[in-house]
Amino acid sequence: MVDIHAYLPARRFQPTLAVSPDGSLVAFSANTTGHYELWLQPVNGGAPRRVTNLGRTVRSVAWAPDGSRLAFTADSHGDEQYQIYLVPPTGGPPRRITGATDRQFQLSPTPFSADGTLLCYSGNDRDEAVRDIIVHTLPDGPIRRIEGRPGLLLAPTAISPDGRLLLAAGERNNTSIGCFLADLTEPDPRLTAVTPTGPELIHYPGPWTADAGGFGLLTNHGSEFLNLAVHTLATGQTRVRRRYGRDIEDIASSADGTTTVWTVNDNGRSRPYAERDGRPLPLPPVPAGCLGNLTVSAGGGVLAFLLETATRPTEIAVIDLRTTTMRTLTESRTATQCVLELSAPEPVEYRSFDDRAIPGYLYRPSGATEASPCPVVLAIHGGPEAQERPTYSALIQYLLSAGIGVLAPNIRGSTGYGMSYQRLIHHDWGGGDLMDLDHAARYLAGLPWVQPRRIGLFGQSYGGFAVLSCLARLPFPWAAGVSIVGPSNLVTLTRSVPASWLPIVSREIGDPETEREFLLQRSPITYTDNITAPLFVIQGANDPRVNRMESDQIVDRLRARNVPVRYDVYDDEGHVFTNRTNQRRVLADIAAFLRDHLQRNPRLS
Repeated sequence: MVDIHAYLPARRFQPTLAVSPDGSLVAFSANTTGHYELWLQPVNGGAPRRVTNLGRTVRSVAWAPDGSRLAFTADSHGDEQYQIYLVPPTGGPPRRITGATDRQFQLSPTPFSADGTLLCYSGNDRDEAVRDIIVHTLPDGPIRRIEGRPGLLLAPTAISPDGRLLLAAGERNNTSIGCFLADLTEPDPRLTAVTPTGPELIHYPGPWTADAGGFGLLTNHGSEFLNLAVHTLATGQTRVRRRYGRDIEDIASSADGTTTVWTVNDNGRSRPYAERDGRPLPLPPVPAGCLGNLTVSAGGGVLAFLLETATRPTEIAVIDLRTTTMRTLTESRTATQCVLELSAPEPVEYRSFDDRAIPGYLYRPSGATEASPCPVVLAIHGGPEAQERPTYSALIQYLLSAGIGVLAPNIRGSTGYGMSYQRLIHHDWGGGDLMDLDHAARYLAGLPWVQPRRIGLFGQSYGGFAVLSCLARLPFPWAAGVSIVGPSNLVTLTRSVPASWLPIVSREIGDPETEREFLLQRSPITYTDNITAPLFVIQGANDPRVNRMESDQIVDRLRARNVPVRYDVYDDEGHVFTNRTNQRRVLADIAAFLRDHLQRNPRLS
């Protein structure tokens, strides 16, 4: 049998891309050297060139309009205290322009003004609990600050082409987002809401029109799904331009305003569309998978994106929008991976306690039959407002090769299936979602090719919480569980999240001061006496979202009862592991743990 390391890609990418203004280069962040550094790749082919050697994780990147420099954010060992740097594309020591190293700064998607003299980003350096918008005059000019307020996470989007207005998003939670404008010609600019706001209303700002007369946006106003719209400043009106009965998930435009590209989420797969000067623009066939981080060159000639399918890891791809041809710029597969037998999942649905259809993806090993049933892992995505999609997973492909199936459900709260479905998780962690997982286990146990006593669990972040909840609260003979940075106590979780998140978390999960008993009733820590299955807990010591005490406390409780629990803490990692050596070790350890307890454990026979 092939070792799991054979399924690991040669490199991984951070979810960020930027095309140079002349369309000749793509900037990206990859862990080719072990850390996520900044790289440049020629669009017409050729070897990539590394720009930074920081030993930090480069998280986002943007080009200056004249191509003379790049702005990027980076953090250290997963602490998410992102700092902003400037560096010329030729390389050299990056210059950090943010000073508070224990605070978080985030670039806007299009941070530079059209003339390159201004850079906009957000930061909580004035007040840890509040995100302000910062407009930085380059290279060493004054900094202007637009103060935010508690409970509203501000994220600048872009400065208008004429340099007069700043567009920003204000988020109260994942389903309450509005568009705001600030007039930069005023000595003390203030934000003004320009779209309706409400608890279940999304208006997420996109690119400006070339004449600065309006901007594109994604909105669910009057709909279950996100539609493509345009807001006109002169009239104050928002008009929907495209709707598909599914979410439009990403939108990008060229700086000259001629070309717009967007993707539609079709049950987890991305379908791209484009137009030029208001008319449909043909696109070449794109492999069935997920397209992310769309970016269009200034003149509209090149579209770059991250492309991932179930049987190929993430790559950088480009489409020449003039010749409608596509090419993949990178090769992240190893030579061994190119010849491995890889499997795509089957879309499935099962019924939950309220007769609601729960979608998911089912991976069935090639040799699994009624005569030769196999173990299965129930893999639960994080978020919870996220979506399991048919993308490449080294762990899943390895488990399949080992004769272990996987069900990856999109339980209530998942995105991509309408706002009503997504909102079902609000203030209901450990409620209906847990019942969906109970019925997922029943669905699996009813499949003739599954061994009902050999069903394991895997999840990260919210998925880790769900794993712990299943083990503690569902009367099912689980074979084993793996929880990565999973919350165990909703009271301590909601008290320890980053200060700027607290108002949102209190609304979406519960208030730790006024709803303590409710949160404890939904917490796995309350039911640890019910956990008997072997458990593997993995934690990043620097995780700012799920504090280490979430893992410490449940491990301590289980060890006091002599329940078999393995606990690995990585001192140089945070919420999402970024060191390639650590990533390889974690995956190998998880794979061995699941095989040992799902295939080789005689107590399950």
